[in-house]
Amino acid sequence: QTKYGDIEFGFYPDVAPITVEHIFKLVRLGAYNTNHFFRVDKGFVAQVADVVGGRKAPLNEAQMEEGKKTIKGEFSDVKHVRGILSMGRYSDPNSAQSSFSILLGSAPHLDREVSLILFSFYAYAVFGKVTKGFETLELLQELPTKREGIFVMPQERVTILSTYYYDVDPVPLKCEDEVSILRRRLIQASNELEEQVWSSSTQQCLTHGFCASAENEMSSLSRIGFCFKSGI
Repeated sequence: QTKYGDIEFGFYPDVAPITVEHIFKLVRLGAYNTNHFFRVDKGFVAQVADVVGGRKAPLNEAQMEEGKKTIKGEFSDVKHVRGILSMGRYSDPNSAQSSFSILLGSAPHLDREVSLILFSFYAYAVFGKVTKGFETLELLQELPTKREGIFVMPQERVTILSTYYYDVDPVPLKCEDEVSILRRRLIQASNELEEQVWSSSTQQCLTHGFCASAENEMSSLSRIGFCFKSGI
């Protein structure tokens, strides 16, 4: 969830099982909450930062442990077209951690077969696609940007307010009609609690031992946000 709207994802567990398991675990841990889209390159990608270093709120131990993991590059024949989710990484094909891109247009130079033809290692691992929220992506593309090196970045911080997921495929109308009110309330409660926990009084809170229970409550509340449905 962003202030510009929600973006819902579906995973490709048969294409990239290791990647899907890793990203989904980060979602369940609430690791993407308060992270941000550090890159919005119109017609190319909107990229989420690594949770280590990208989040506004500190990571707890479990989030840090999972966020620091590097995963094997699962390169497939799935094309990089609009709406595809693709892992970010460094030059090492097996260096992906938690940053990923949402394709805003076709990018065939990221596909495996093109990389093989060019004898390069520029392929990127596809692990899912956007199922809902293209209007939100359009709004992100219209934000003022600035260039820093090779990156086109939004001038404002585009924060991921919260994340949510479905354990099973819901009936769409039931999801919209019966869950949306609860979801909004939980998201609001999560955001309010997160602001309280990581406010300027955090140090005093930690000194008196109040934050541990608050963080647990925040983690529970914040498991509502980006919509992930396995097997799309």
